[in-house]
Amino acid sequence: MQIDGEELTPKAKARRAPRSPGVYLMKDAAGLVIYVGKAKDLRRRLDSYFVPISRLAPKVAAMVERVKDLEWHAVRSETEALLLEGKLIKRWRPKWNILFRDDKQFPQIRVDLGEPIPRFRIVRARTIENAKYFGPFPHQQAVHRTLKEMRQKFGIILAETHPRLLPDGRWQLFTDARAEIQNFPNIVSAEDYAQRVSQACDFLTGRVDEWTEQVREHMHQASVARDYEKAAQCRDLLDALERTTEKSRRFLRENPLPRRDESKALENLTRALNLSTTPETIECFDISHISGTLAVASLVRFVKGQPEKSGYRRFKIKSFEGNDDFRAMHEVVGRRYTRLHEENRPFPDLIIIDGGIGQVGAARQAFQEHDLAIPPLIGLAKKEETVVFPDGRELKLPHHDTGLNLLQRIRDEAHRFANTFNADLRSQKLRESILDEIPGLGSKRRTALLQFFGSIQKLRKATSAEIAQVEGISEKRAEEIVAFLQSH
Repeated sequence: MQIDGEELTPKAKARRAPRSPGVYLMKDAAGLVIYVGKAKDLRRRLDSYFVPISRLAPKVAAMVERVKDLEWHAVRSETEALLLEGKLIKRWRPKWNILFRDDKQFPQIRVDLGEPIPRFRIVRARTIENAKYFGPFPHQQAVHRTLKEMRQKFGIILAETHPRLLPDGRWQLFTDARAEIQNFPNIVSAEDYAQRVSQACDFLTGRVDEWTEQVREHMHQASVARDYEKAAQCRDLLDALERTTEKSRRFLRENPLPRRDESKALENLTRALNLSTTPETIECFDISHISGTLAVASLVRFVKGQPEKSGYRRFKIKSFEGNDDFRAMHEVVGRRYTRLHEENRPFPDLIIIDGGIGQVGAARQAFQEHDLAIPPLIGLAKKEETVVFPDGRELKLPHHDTGLNLLQRIRDEAHRFANTFNADLRSQKLRESILDEIPGLGSKRRTALLQFFGSIQKLRKATSAEIAQVEGISEKRAEEIVAFLQSH
C-alpha cells in the first residue's frame, strides 16, 4: 500500500506505482476521496490519466483536474481488487464513481448455526451473530450454482427447506418429491447432519481439490464418449466451483497489511537504536487535521513487527482547537500512558512519534508532567526519514535498512489510520450539515434527532411516525423533515 509521504505530484506518484493488481484512490485538495478504481496493472492504469487533456474523455479530464493526491493498495489478484474496490466505494461514496453507489453487497453464504438443522443461504450482509459466514464472492451466478450442487454433494439443505422434527427425535429434511432424488438419507439425527455441515464448510474454506478432480474426470469421460452436453455441464460446474472457492482475502473489514517475517528488521532496529532489549511491542502516534480543524490523533500498535489491530486507538483532541501538533501530541501521549499506568498495564518497548524534535519533545514532556517512566522514544521525521531522539540526536539509516523500513511501515500505518479517522469525521460533518438547511429546525432539535437516530443515514430511512417520537418534533414537522430529506 502506498500512502502519501514525500511531497510528490500525482503524476510523479503514479510512476512509482507497482506493476501489480490493485485499487487506487484519487483525492482532491481537501484530502477527500473523489474516485476509486481498480486495475490489473496499477502503474499502467494511473499513467493513463496523466496524459494531455485532449486525449481524455471530458468527464475523465474534469476529474483529473481536481486530483491532488493518490493512494493505492496492491493486492494479489484481480478478484481481490474487485472486492476491495467495492468496499472502498461503499465506504467513501466518491463523487466520480457510478458503480457500487447503491447499498448492494457481494453475496455471502451463511450457515445458520443457531438452528438444530442448520440451513445454507445466500445473503448480502452479516445480520445475525449465531451463524458462520463465507465470502464475499464476486461471482454471483457461480455461488448460486455451487450451492445447489453442494446440496447434492453433501446432503445439506438450503433456505427454502423446512425440516420437520419427528417423534423419535430425528429430523425429516424434505416432505416433498425432493426426498426421493437426494443422494443421502432424508431422515437423519442432528449429529449425522452436523457431519454433513462440517464437510460442506470445509469445502467453502477452500478444500475443493477432491471434488474438482472428480468433475474433471467426469468431463473427460463424457468428452471421450462424445457426450458433449454432459461434458459442457461438467465444465460449467468446474468453473463455478473454482470461482466460488478462489482463495481471496475477505475485505469485509479493513484490508490487512501483508504479513512478513520482521525478526531481522527488529534485530537491526535494536542495534541501530542501541536498545537493551528487542522492541517486541511498538506503538506509534500521528496527528491529522485540515488547516487546524477536526484535529485527531491515531495510535497503532505492532507486536513482533506485525499490526495488532485490537490495540489501535483513535483520539479526538479535547484540550484546545486549532493547529498545534505539539500540544496535540502532548495531550494524546499523556492520555494514553496515564491510563495504562492507572490500569497497571505495561508500556510498549518502543514509542514512535510521527514528526521531529518538536513532537518528540512534547511527548517526552507529557511523561515528565505525569511522573511516568519514559520508554525508549524516537521520532521519524518525514522529510529525510531521519530518526530523532529526545536529546536532539539524529540518526540517518540507509534507505534499504530493514529496521528503517519497519519504522516507515509503522509510521505510514499510523498516518493512514489518522487520515481515515479525520476523513470519517469530515464526512460525518458534511452529512450532518444537511440538517442546518431544514427551515425552522433549531440546533436543539437537530441535536435531538442525531442523538435519537445515531446518524443521518438512519434518519433518512425513518418514517415520519418514527421521527415524531423525538422529543419536540410534532407529526407535521416530522412529515416536513421526511419530505426535505427525500428531496435532498
